[in-house]
Amino acid sequence: MSEQAIKQATADGVRTLLAWAAQIRPTDIPQPVLRKAVLIIADDVAAAIAARDEPEVVRVHEQLLRDGARVEASFFRPGAVRTDRISAALGNGIAGSWCELDEGYRLAACHGGLYTLPALLAEAEARASNIAEVLFAAVVAYEVTARFARCWVFPAPGLHPHPQSAAVGGAIASALVRRFDARLTLDAVTAACTLVSPGDYQHAIDGALVRNVWAAVGTANGMRCADWAECGIAGHAGSPYAIYTERLGQPPAPEALIAALGEEWAIQRGYHKIHGCCQSTHSAVEATLAARAAMPAGTSARDIRRIVLETHRPGMTNTRPATTLAARFSFEHVVATAQVHARAEAFSAATLDDDVIAGLRERIELRRFEPALPRPHDRPARVTFELADGSSITRECLSAQGGPDRPFEEGVIFDKIRDVTHAACPRFGPAFERLLDLEPAQLDRPWRVLIEDALRAA
Repeated sequence: MSEQAIKQATADGVRTLLAWAAQIRPTDIPQPVLRKAVLIIADDVAAAIAARDEPEVVRVHEQLLRDGARVEASFFRPGAVRTDRISAALGNGIAGSWCELDEGYRLAACHGGLYTLPALLAEAEARASNIAEVLFAAVVAYEVTARFARCWVFPAPGLHPHPQSAAVGGAIASALVRRFDARLTLDAVTAACTLVSPGDYQHAIDGALVRNVWAAVGTANGMRCADWAECGIAGHAGSPYAIYTERLGQPPAPEALIAALGEEWAIQRGYHKIHGCCQSTHSAVEATLAARAAMPAGTSARDIRRIVLETHRPGMTNTRPATTLAARFSFEHVVATAQVHARAEAFSAATLDDDVIAGLRERIELRRFEPALPRPHDRPARVTFELADGSSITRECLSAQGGPDRPFEEGVIFDKIRDVTHAACPRFGPAFERLLDLEPAQLDRPWRVLIEDALRAA
């Protein structure tokens, strides 16, 4: 296919996808897909609540409250503190990114919930949408955002996906809640594509906290594109190709925009996390925990002479992470923390200076896992503990739990949600768990009523 033909096919695919998004009906979405939307909304809001006491998040929320205008949408923290919808989306997007507990899409680098839900839920609260409308919009917004990400899959690690896709997510989410027609939807989403920014993935590994605002800023830009579309300010069907291909250099896969549209659902091809670190490290966590369990009785991290980790991303190395973000993207810290504490969620600032963890980080060697494996085994890990007595223990994990090939049961996800919300918002878990039955009486309730009840402080 010629370059011009690919360009035209991409523009046609963009038109078809966005027209579908504007015209699909709630009755077209299967019940299991809606149940998955409940899980993702609950999981991502819980991830934001988990960051409620992080000092940077507290300061951002205070700043946004001070500068906010209309009171129309909630911050996801105890007490349902409310501000204007843009500030709420910014604050919730930053918090949702902070602890690395949000879900993600497995077929491309894309955190579909993080890019769509801060905008969608703020718009829904401001516009008095009911829960059924929220679930419907969540499914469709996720679909559009994930298909854009699959159309332009950038080499990893290179460009970070958050600033690449978040504006698209914010725009389509806002368009759906506002019930835009096909033309306005096209105008808003294509305009949002021109506002993407080339975030550097290395910033996450280095621990630069600006990475934690990329998704939120993109989402807010997408919301503004929906505002501006109503004023006649728009992109066009060729805008995505112009930005992602002609400017950022990634050839498209136009078929990803429309293949099996309305038959396969991206929201069902995602992963959930129970460990608060980059999903690329989760197979290493599981392999480490398995090796730890096999250590002789009475031995500990101090008895390990060296750990060899074979991984698909040996470049994610940082033996002295300076921030909790750097720790969550450091294979050395993730493995050392899992070995010492038998859990990978212990990423408080205190672990950065823990002498045992710090010493073990320096004794970890990263190597590339060979041979490279196809999805879903494209993020494998093999861990070898070399002990002081000369013996060794090797364990392997080809694909971490939580993805579509090894999904968690719903109860496991809600256990995690309760763990991170119960102390501050004890009603949160039960409020969302009741939605899984998809009873009409529950779904007819306003979203605002649900979130106010769920965020009620202890």
